[in-house]
Amino acid sequence: MSEFIDLVKKRRSANKFLKDVEIPEQDLDTIFNLVKYAPSAFNLQHTRYVVVKDPELKEKVYEVANKQYKVRTASAVIAVLGDPKAYKDVAALNEGLLNLGVINKQEYDMTVESTLAFYEERGETFQREDAIRNASLSAMQMMLIAKELGWDTCPMIGFDPDALREALEIPSDYVPVMLVAIGKEDTSSQRPRGYRKPVAEFVKYL
Repeated sequence: MSEFIDLVKKRRSANKFLKDVEIPEQDLDTIFNLVKYAPSAFNLQHTRYVVVKDPELKEKVYEVANKQYKVRTASAVIAVLGDPKAYKDVAALNEGLLNLGVINKQEYDMTVESTLAFYEERGETFQREDAIRNASLSAMQMMLIAKELGWDTCPMIGFDPDALREALEIPSDYVPVMLVAIGKEDTSSQRPRGYRKPVAEFVKYL
């Protein structure tokens, strides 16, 4: 079995973490330097992350996350945010390709114009949904990378987004997509993995 397949099978949502385990900033930097290779629509890189390690701030997150114990014991809690207006950065994101001669000015202008039109024509609901889609892709890659580095994670949707925004001073134009608790799992009372449906129940070949 390949190492990656083994990694996918080992990754699971940790509901309990070992207390007082510090996550080195170097590990977090490694994680995010690899996360940046996650796919995103039009390479717009919609995702923003806020890493909460400070005990007082983590306690605030604990309160807005329905007092889930895993937040208190995690080494850090990461807020995953999506930027619905990421498409407005299309010009800046493609300038490097233009300056390197990978694309010419005509191709650059077409890329910018078509991307802006694509999002503006579909409106704010689509922009928000796409921010969530792309942030979710990025977060999944982050959790796999974390596992490769020996860290366990748990994605969480049980929180008050407005209260989280206030606690972490999140700009109003970003969408709180999920929280991810990260640390070393306490496996002393680990439950068996939850039931997984057979492939035939969720896949249809045409």
